[in-house]
Amino acid sequence: MSQTANHKKLVTQLLIGTVAMFGFGFALVPLYDVFCDITGINGKVDLTPGKYLATTASQREIKIQFIAVNNETMPWAFKPTQGSMQIKLGKTYQSSYLAKNLTDKYMVAQAVPSVSPFEAAEYLQKVDCFCFNRQPLEAGEQREMGLTFNVLAGMPAHIKTITLSYTLFDITAASSAALANNQ
Repeated sequence: MSQTANHKKLVTQLLIGTVAMFGFGFALVPLYDVFCDITGINGKVDLTPGKYLATTASQREIKIQFIAVNNETMPWAFKPTQGSMQIKLGKTYQSSYLAKNLTDKYMVAQAVPSVSPFEAAEYLQKVDCFCFNRQPLEAGEQREMGLTFNVLAGMPAHIKTITLSYTLFDITAASSAALANNQ
């Protein structure tokens, strides 16, 4: 086989490999979602406001922990107003998180929730949550962001503690682009 033929074969293999990697990159998010649905990993919660199931109160108590995390590019102070609370299943509770824009410019944030253990996510109902909406703050502005939730009484007995974590992301650029497109 000639050297030219070897080069053509190599270039063809590299192009096919590049196209395959590009396609795999696009398929990664849907594949990850399917994997999470099958395994229950990631504790994704339903972010649809108003999907609230009435439930009867129970005497069973569990602990719910609140965690706040900033994405590495998010320059805000972000924390829960309380680290944890004891709750009774089936009752509605309120809590909140504090956010402060530490920069000298207007910014918009979006909170993305996660629940642990993963199987508790389907029993945690968010009646109202700051994560349903974007959170704009002026430079130096601070805001208390509310959370109203309920944990269904049918939650498995082996779950004694739920950890509700929010990661805050800077979506200022995306919000500005969306606003410009709507005008």
